[in-house]
Amino acid sequence: MAHRQTWIRTTDHVDLHPTPPAPRRVDLPALPQSITVDITRAALVVIDMQNDFCHENGWLGSIGVDVNGPRSAIAPCAALTDTARVVGMPVVWVNWGNRLDLANLPAGVVHVYDGDGSGGGIGDTAGHSVAVLTRGSWGAAVVDELTIGEGDICVDKYRMSGFFDTELDSVLRLHGIDTLFFAGVNVDQCVLATLTDAASLGYNVVLVEGASTTSSPEYCLDATLYNTRQCFGFTADWHEVATVLEKEAQ
Repeated sequence: MAHRQTWIRTTDHVDLHPTPPAPRRVDLPALPQSITVDITRAALVVIDMQNDFCHENGWLGSIGVDVNGPRSAIAPCAALTDTARVVGMPVVWVNWGNRLDLANLPAGVVHVYDGDGSGGGIGDTAGHSVAVLTRGSWGAAVVDELTIGEGDICVDKYRMSGFFDTELDSVLRLHGIDTLFFAGVNVDQCVLATLTDAASLGYNVVLVEGASTTSSPEYCLDATLYNTRQCFGFTADWHEVATVLEKEAQ
């Protein structure tokens, strides 16, 4: 389990640095090189596995986008989240959860999803979603096939990156996390933006292939994998990650 920053207190003394848990180092096949990870300092970050992106009746489905790509990440994410919890690795859900009044969204973010101003973007009604990607709406909820566990951490985001204007960085640092496994959608958009910021902030980053997918053309995935390996960190197949964690849990 990640070591949450804490003090041991008595009436006359405070220990600011209790002994952290012993490292649990695992070897993982990855690209461009295999890696060793201390899972007591790692977290699984799952991004935007929400109805608006992954359900046929969600926002993307309602505007004609094929959601089979995003949906292909559901089973791998379910397996990884279950296994991560067993070994005590924090599962962090980072999802769009905008204010209904969009008060903290710049015009550029609103424009991306409503380019001609005709509606149907963030905060508007689309398909069966009362308000696209709005906190508390059906569209912003995680798909039914995935379960947010009692001990999981949830962070609302308001940009492509999960770090900007959110508490994600402080939550991770206070839990002693320095290595992040990334899953979710879309791999070439919000996942990549969050991963890039994580690398810039000094985190070790691993993009989990197969558990992070996209509705974009295949070349967008290829470019994301290339850039992750070339510029930011590592990629690892979700089966390999799950297998390594399952062995550690035994």
